[in-house]
Amino acid sequence: MSMIASIGYSLPENELLQSEARPFIESLFSKSRDISRLLPVFDHAAVHKRQFVMPIQWYTEPHGFHERNTIYEQKAAEHGLKAIDQCLHNDSMLASAIPYDEVDMVIYISSTGIATPTMDARFMNERPFRDDVKRLPVWGLGCAGGGAAFARAYDYVQSYPNENVLIVCVELCSLTFLKDDHRKSNIIGTALFGDGIAAALVIGSNSNIRSMVKKPAPTITATSSKLLQDSLDVMGWNTIDEGFQVVFAKSIPHIVETFWKEHVQCFEQKYKLNTKEMPFFVAHPGGKKVLEAYASTLHCSSTALRCSYDVLREHGNMSSATVLHVLKKYMEENHPVGTKSMLAALGPGFSSELLHLEWA
Repeated sequence: MSMIASIGYSLPENELLQSEARPFIESLFSKSRDISRLLPVFDHAAVHKRQFVMPIQWYTEPHGFHERNTIYEQKAAEHGLKAIDQCLHNDSMLASAIPYDEVDMVIYISSTGIATPTMDARFMNERPFRDDVKRLPVWGLGCAGGGAAFARAYDYVQSYPNENVLIVCVELCSLTFLKDDHRKSNIIGTALFGDGIAAALVIGSNSNIRSMVKKPAPTITATSSKLLQDSLDVMGWNTIDEGFQVVFAKSIPHIVETFWKEHVQCFEQKYKLNTKEMPFFVAHPGGKKVLEAYASTLHCSSTALRCSYDVLREHGNMSSATVLHVLKKYMEENHPVGTKSMLAALGPGFSSELLHLEWA
Protein backbone atom coordinates (compact mmCIF):
# COMPACT_ATOMS: atom_id res chain seq x y z
CA MET A 1 0.00 0.00 0.00
CA SER A 2 1.17 3.51 -0.76
CA MET A 3 0.81 5.81 2.24
CA ILE A 4 0.47 9.59 2.24
CA ALA A 5 2.83 10.20 5.14
CA SER A 6 2.91 13.98 5.39
CA ILE A 7 1.69 17.22 3.82
CA GLY A 8 3.20 20.69 4.09
CA TYR A 9 2.27 24.04 2.60
CA SER A 10 3.33 27.66 2.21
CA LEU A 11 0.97 30.64 2.28
CA PRO A 12 1.77 33.85 0.35
CA GLU A 13 2.08 36.90 2.55
CA ASN A 14 -0.49 39.20 0.91
CA GLU A 15 -3.98 38.43 2.27
CA LEU A 16 -7.16 39.95 0.86
CA LEU A 17 -10.61 39.69 2.41
CA GLN A 18 -13.47 39.02 0.03
CA SER A 19 -15.17 42.12 1.42
CA GLU A 20 -12.13 44.09 0.16
CA ALA A 21 -11.91 42.27 -3.17
CA ARG A 22 -15.41 43.22 -4.28
CA PRO A 23 -14.98 47.03 -4.16
CA PHE A 24 -11.49 46.66 -5.63
CA ILE A 25 -12.87 44.87 -8.70
CA GLU A 26 -15.87 47.22 -8.88
CA SER A 27 -13.49 50.16 -9.13
CA LEU A 28 -11.09 48.44 -11.54
CA PHE A 29 -13.89 47.30 -13.88
CA SER A 30 -16.07 50.40 -13.48
CA LYS A 31 -16.33 50.86 -17.26
CA SER A 32 -17.71 47.40 -17.80
CA ARG A 33 -21.45 47.49 -18.41
CA ASP A 34 -21.89 44.05 -16.82
CA ILE A 35 -19.97 44.67 -13.61
CA SER A 36 -22.99 45.49 -11.40
CA ARG A 37 -24.73 42.31 -12.57
CA LEU A 38 -21.65 40.13 -11.87
CA LEU A 39 -20.52 41.61 -8.54
CA PRO A 40 -22.85 39.41 -6.41
CA VAL A 41 -20.60 36.44 -7.29
CA PHE A 42 -18.18 37.80 -4.66
CA ASP A 43 -20.88 37.51 -2.00
CA HIS A 44 -22.03 34.01 -2.98
CA ALA A 45 -18.66 32.32 -3.62
CA ALA A 46 -18.33 30.99 -0.02
CA VAL A 47 -14.87 32.62 0.10
CA HIS A 48 -13.89 34.76 3.09
CA LYS A 49 -10.28 35.52 2.22
CA ARG A 50 -7.43 34.59 -0.12
CA GLN A 51 -3.66 34.92 -0.31
CA PHE A 52 -1.61 36.37 -3.18
CA VAL A 53 2.12 36.52 -3.95
CA MET A 54 1.98 40.20 -4.94
CA PRO A 55 0.52 43.24 -3.12
CA ILE A 56 -2.89 44.44 -4.28
CA GLN A 57 -1.49 47.51 -6.06
CA TRP A 58 0.40 45.26 -8.48
CA TYR A 59 -2.87 44.00 -9.96
CA THR A 60 -3.96 47.51 -10.96
CA GLU A 61 -0.98 47.90 -13.32
CA PRO A 62 -0.36 46.45 -16.80
CA HIS A 63 1.99 43.44 -17.01
CA GLY A 64 3.21 41.36 -19.90
CA PHE A 65 3.77 37.62 -19.94
CA HIS A 66 7.53 37.97 -19.44
CA GLU A 67 7.11 39.92 -16.21
CA ARG A 68 4.40 37.62 -14.91
CA ASN A 69 6.42 34.51 -15.60
CA THR A 70 9.60 35.93 -14.08
CA ILE A 71 7.67 36.54 -10.86
CA TYR A 72 6.22 33.03 -11.13
CA GLU A 73 9.70 31.48 -11.26
CA GLN A 74 10.90 33.50 -8.25
CA LYS A 75 7.84 32.91 -6.09
CA ALA A 76 7.42 29.26 -7.08
CA ALA A 77 10.99 28.59 -5.95
CA GLU A 78 10.52 30.46 -2.66
CA HIS A 79 7.18 28.95 -1.67
CA GLY A 80 7.81 25.52 -3.17
CA LEU A 81 10.87 25.10 -0.96
CA LYS A 82 8.93 26.22 2.12
CA ALA A 83 6.22 23.63 1.42
CA ILE A 84 8.81 20.90 0.87
CA ASP A 85 10.61 21.78 4.11
CA GLN A 86 7.37 21.73 6.08
CA CYS A 87 6.29 18.43 4.52
CA LEU A 88 9.54 16.64 5.38
CA HIS A 89 9.75 18.20 8.87
CA ASN A 90 6.07 18.02 9.86
CA ASP A 91 6.28 16.95 13.51
CA SER A 92 2.49 16.61 13.81
CA MET A 93 2.56 13.76 11.26
CA LEU A 94 6.12 12.44 11.50
CA ALA A 95 8.01 11.01 14.47
CA SER A 96 11.20 12.50 13.05
CA ALA A 97 12.20 14.59 10.05
CA ILE A 98 12.57 12.80 6.71
CA PRO A 99 16.03 13.34 5.17
CA TYR A 100 15.96 14.86 1.69
CA ASP A 101 18.03 11.96 0.38
CA GLU A 102 15.16 9.56 1.12
CA VAL A 103 13.18 11.06 -1.78
CA ASP A 104 13.40 8.91 -4.91
CA MET A 105 11.07 10.83 -7.22
CA VAL A 106 9.68 14.38 -7.44
CA ILE A 107 6.40 15.11 -9.22
CA TYR A 108 5.95 18.85 -9.85
CA ILE A 109 2.47 20.09 -10.76
CA SER A 110 1.52 23.55 -12.02
CA SER A 111 -0.65 25.33 -14.60
CA THR A 112 0.02 29.00 -13.83
CA GLY A 113 3.59 29.54 -15.02
CA ILE A 114 6.35 27.82 -16.98
CA ALA A 115 10.05 27.25 -16.41
CA THR A 116 12.92 25.43 -18.13
CA PRO A 117 14.89 24.09 -16.33
CA THR A 118 11.77 23.06 -14.45
CA MET A 119 11.13 24.08 -10.85
CA ASP A 120 11.87 20.59 -9.50
CA ALA A 121 15.45 20.90 -10.79
CA ARG A 122 15.74 24.22 -8.97
CA PHE A 123 14.51 22.65 -5.73
CA MET A 124 17.16 19.96 -6.07
CA ASN A 125 19.86 22.64 -6.33
CA GLU A 126 18.68 24.27 -3.10
CA ARG A 127 18.29 21.21 -0.85
CA PRO A 128 20.42 18.07 -0.32
CA PHE A 129 18.43 15.74 -2.57
CA ARG A 130 20.34 12.90 -4.26
CA ASP A 131 21.44 13.62 -7.81
CA ASP A 132 19.73 10.47 -9.16
CA VAL A 133 16.20 11.50 -8.16
CA LYS A 134 13.65 10.85 -10.90
CA ARG A 135 11.77 13.98 -11.95
CA LEU A 136 8.30 14.31 -13.45
CA PRO A 137 7.22 17.92 -14.08
CA VAL A 138 3.59 18.07 -15.26
CA TRP A 139 1.92 21.17 -16.69
CA GLY A 140 -1.69 21.92 -17.62
CA LEU A 141 -3.79 19.61 -15.43
CA GLY A 142 -5.30 22.58 -13.60
CA CYS A 143 -7.57 21.78 -10.66
CA ALA A 144 -7.26 18.03 -11.33
CA GLY A 145 -3.49 18.16 -10.88
CA GLY A 146 -3.37 17.33 -7.18
CA GLY A 147 -5.48 14.20 -7.62
CA ALA A 148 -3.50 13.14 -10.70
CA ALA A 149 -0.21 13.59 -8.83
CA PHE A 150 -1.34 11.27 -6.03
CA ALA A 151 -2.49 8.72 -8.62
CA ARG A 152 0.82 8.77 -10.49
CA ALA A 153 2.75 8.54 -7.21
CA TYR A 154 0.62 5.50 -6.35
CA ASP A 155 1.46 3.91 -9.70
CA TYR A 156 5.16 4.49 -9.12
CA VAL A 157 5.41 3.05 -5.60
CA GLN A 158 3.30 0.07 -6.64
CA SER A 159 6.14 -0.78 -9.00
CA TYR A 160 8.89 0.36 -6.61
CA PRO A 161 7.54 -0.37 -3.10
CA ASN A 162 10.84 0.53 -1.40
CA GLU A 163 10.76 4.09 -2.72
CA ASN A 164 9.24 7.46 -1.84
CA VAL A 165 7.66 10.19 -3.97
CA LEU A 166 7.54 13.89 -3.19
CA ILE A 167 4.65 15.81 -4.79
CA VAL A 168 4.91 19.60 -5.09
CA CYS A 169 1.94 21.67 -6.35
CA VAL A 170 2.52 25.38 -7.00
CA GLU A 171 -0.33 27.48 -8.36
CA LEU A 172 0.06 31.26 -8.47
CA CYS A 173 -3.34 31.93 -9.98
CA SER A 174 -3.31 35.65 -9.28
CA LEU A 175 -0.41 36.18 -11.70
CA THR A 176 -2.79 35.29 -14.53
CA PHE A 177 -5.24 38.10 -13.62
CA LEU A 178 -5.83 40.44 -16.58
CA LYS A 179 -7.10 43.85 -15.51
CA ASP A 180 -8.42 44.72 -18.98
CA ASP A 181 -10.34 41.47 -19.46
CA HIS A 182 -13.99 42.29 -18.77
CA ARG A 183 -15.35 38.86 -19.67
CA LYS A 184 -17.59 37.05 -17.21
CA SER A 185 -15.06 34.21 -16.81
CA ASN A 186 -12.35 36.61 -15.64
CA ILE A 187 -14.60 38.26 -13.06
CA ILE A 188 -15.77 34.90 -11.71
CA GLY A 189 -12.17 33.72 -11.52
CA THR A 190 -11.25 36.90 -9.68
CA ALA A 191 -13.91 36.13 -7.05
CA LEU A 192 -12.77 32.56 -6.60
CA PHE A 193 -9.07 31.91 -7.15
CA GLY A 194 -6.15 32.40 -4.79
CA ASP A 195 -2.48 31.42 -4.76
CA GLY A 196 -1.62 28.09 -3.16
CA ILE A 197 1.40 25.89 -2.61
CA ALA A 198 1.56 22.42 -1.04
CA ALA A 199 3.80 19.35 -0.91
CA ALA A 200 3.01 15.73 -0.01
CA LEU A 201 5.14 12.66 0.64
CA VAL A 202 3.88 9.31 -0.69
CA ILE A 203 5.82 6.27 0.55
CA GLY A 204 5.89 2.68 -0.66
CA SER A 205 4.74 -0.34 1.34
CA ASN A 206 8.35 -1.44 1.95
CA SER A 207 9.84 2.02 2.46
CA ASN A 208 12.40 2.19 5.25
CA ILE A 209 10.89 5.47 6.47
CA ARG A 210 7.45 3.96 7.08
CA SER A 211 8.24 3.67 10.79
CA MET A 212 8.67 7.46 10.94
CA VAL A 213 4.93 8.03 10.35
CA LYS A 214 3.59 9.07 13.74
CA LYS A 215 -0.10 8.11 13.50
CA PRO A 216 -2.65 6.45 11.19
CA ALA A 217 -2.41 8.01 7.74
CA PRO A 218 -4.32 7.60 4.46
CA THR A 219 -3.20 4.87 2.10
CA ILE A 220 -4.20 4.87 -1.56
CA THR A 221 -5.86 1.59 -2.47
CA ALA A 222 -7.34 2.40 -5.89
CA THR A 223 -7.32 5.18 -8.49
CA SER A 224 -9.30 6.08 -11.61
CA SER A 225 -8.99 8.74 -14.32
CA LYS A 226 -11.73 9.69 -16.77
CA LEU A 227 -11.90 12.15 -19.67
CA LEU A 228 -15.09 13.64 -21.10
CA GLN A 229 -14.87 13.67 -24.89
CA ASP A 230 -15.56 16.89 -26.82
CA SER A 231 -15.26 19.10 -23.74
CA LEU A 232 -12.02 20.98 -24.45
CA ASP A 233 -13.79 24.34 -24.11
CA VAL A 234 -15.18 23.73 -20.61
CA MET A 235 -12.14 24.89 -18.63
CA GLY A 236 -8.61 26.06 -19.32
CA TRP A 237 -6.55 28.94 -20.70
CA ASN A 238 -6.53 31.01 -23.86
CA THR A 239 -2.94 32.13 -24.47
CA ILE A 240 -2.71 35.81 -25.40
CA ASP A 241 0.14 38.33 -25.50
CA GLU A 242 -0.45 39.42 -21.89
CA GLY A 243 -0.48 35.87 -20.51
CA PHE A 244 -3.17 33.29 -19.71
CA GLN A 245 -6.84 34.20 -20.16
CA VAL A 246 -9.14 32.03 -18.05
CA VAL A 247 -11.86 29.89 -19.63
CA PHE A 248 -14.89 28.73 -17.61
CA ALA A 249 -18.12 27.19 -18.82
CA LYS A 250 -21.33 27.62 -16.83
CA SER A 251 -22.05 23.94 -17.45
CA ILE A 252 -19.47 22.71 -14.90
CA PRO A 253 -21.95 21.99 -12.05
CA HIS A 254 -24.17 20.12 -14.52
CA ILE A 255 -21.16 18.08 -15.69
CA VAL A 256 -20.52 17.09 -12.06
CA GLU A 257 -24.08 15.75 -11.83
CA THR A 258 -23.78 13.76 -15.07
CA PHE A 259 -20.27 12.85 -16.23
CA TRP A 260 -18.77 12.84 -12.71
CA LYS A 261 -21.71 10.89 -11.28
CA GLU A 262 -21.11 8.18 -13.87
CA HIS A 263 -17.39 8.12 -13.02
CA VAL A 264 -18.14 7.68 -9.30
CA GLN A 265 -20.59 4.86 -10.00
CA CYS A 266 -18.09 3.01 -12.22
CA PHE A 267 -15.37 3.50 -9.57
CA GLU A 268 -17.63 2.07 -6.88
CA GLN A 269 -18.56 -0.95 -8.98
CA LYS A 270 -15.03 -1.76 -10.14
CA TYR A 271 -13.50 -1.68 -6.64
CA LYS A 272 -16.63 -2.73 -4.67
CA LEU A 273 -16.80 0.54 -2.75
CA ASN A 274 -19.75 2.18 -1.02
CA THR A 275 -19.55 5.96 -0.82
CA LYS A 276 -22.67 6.02 1.37
CA GLU A 277 -20.61 4.50 4.19
CA MET A 278 -17.81 7.08 3.94
CA PRO A 279 -17.89 9.69 6.73
CA PHE A 280 -16.30 12.44 4.64
CA PHE A 281 -14.88 13.21 1.19
CA VAL A 282 -11.59 14.83 0.21
CA ALA A 283 -13.07 16.92 -2.61
CA HIS A 284 -11.35 19.68 -4.52
CA PRO A 285 -13.53 22.75 -3.87
CA GLY A 286 -13.84 24.14 -7.38
CA GLY A 287 -16.42 26.57 -6.03
CA LYS A 288 -19.59 26.61 -3.95
CA LYS A 289 -21.78 25.38 -6.82
CA VAL A 290 -19.36 22.54 -7.53
CA LEU A 291 -19.41 21.47 -3.87
CA GLU A 292 -23.22 21.55 -3.90
CA ALA A 293 -23.18 19.39 -7.03
CA TYR A 294 -20.78 16.95 -5.29
CA ALA A 295 -23.18 16.71 -2.33
CA SER A 296 -26.17 16.16 -4.61
CA THR A 297 -24.37 13.42 -6.53
CA LEU A 298 -23.06 11.66 -3.42
CA HIS A 299 -26.32 12.15 -1.46
CA CYS A 300 -24.33 13.55 1.45
CA SER A 301 -24.60 16.62 3.66
CA SER A 302 -22.23 19.58 3.59
CA THR A 303 -20.71 18.17 6.80
CA ALA A 304 -19.13 15.37 4.76
CA LEU A 305 -17.39 18.10 2.74
CA ARG A 306 -16.52 20.29 5.72
CA CYS A 307 -12.77 20.56 5.05
CA SER A 308 -13.42 21.44 1.41
CA TYR A 309 -15.67 24.28 2.54
CA ASP A 310 -13.09 25.35 5.16
CA VAL A 311 -10.29 25.55 2.60
CA LEU A 312 -12.49 27.37 0.08
CA ARG A 313 -13.48 29.89 2.76
CA GLU A 314 -9.93 30.56 4.02
CA HIS A 315 -7.95 30.35 0.75
CA GLY A 316 -10.27 30.22 -2.26
CA ASN A 317 -9.66 27.81 -5.13
CA MET A 318 -5.89 27.27 -5.41
CA SER A 319 -6.12 24.96 -8.42
CA SER A 320 -4.03 21.76 -8.05
CA ALA A 321 -2.74 22.60 -4.56
CA THR A 322 -6.23 22.86 -3.06
CA VAL A 323 -6.97 19.17 -2.59
CA LEU A 324 -3.66 18.76 -0.72
CA HIS A 325 -4.78 21.47 1.72
CA VAL A 326 -8.12 19.67 2.15
CA LEU A 327 -6.44 16.30 2.80
CA LYS A 328 -4.04 17.90 5.28
CA LYS A 329 -6.99 19.11 7.36
CA TYR A 330 -8.51 15.62 7.46
CA MET A 331 -5.14 14.09 8.38
CA GLU A 332 -4.91 16.49 11.32
CA GLU A 333 -8.25 15.20 12.66
CA ASN A 334 -6.64 11.89 13.75
CA HIS A 335 -8.99 9.39 12.11
CA PRO A 336 -8.78 5.78 13.33
CA VAL A 337 -7.39 2.85 11.38
CA GLY A 338 -9.92 1.60 8.85
CA THR A 339 -11.49 5.01 8.07
CA LYS A 340 -12.37 5.14 4.37
CA SER A 341 -12.82 8.11 2.08
CA MET A 342 -12.65 9.20 -1.54
CA LEU A 343 -10.45 11.95 -2.98
CA ALA A 344 -11.90 13.75 -5.99
CA ALA A 345 -10.66 16.49 -8.31
CA LEU A 346 -11.93 17.86 -11.61
CA GLY A 347 -9.98 19.81 -14.20
CA PRO A 348 -9.44 20.82 -17.82
CA GLY A 349 -9.93 18.21 -20.45
CA PHE A 350 -12.67 17.93 -19.02
CA SER A 351 -11.25 15.35 -16.65
CA SER A 352 -11.90 13.63 -13.34
CA GLU A 353 -9.52 11.99 -10.87
CA LEU A 354 -10.77 9.64 -8.13
CA LEU A 355 -8.78 7.89 -5.40
CA HIS A 356 -9.94 5.54 -2.66
CA LEU A 357 -8.25 6.24 0.68
CA GLU A 358 -8.09 4.06 3.77
CA TRP A 359 -6.40 5.12 7.01
CA ALA A 360 -3.81 2.53 8.08
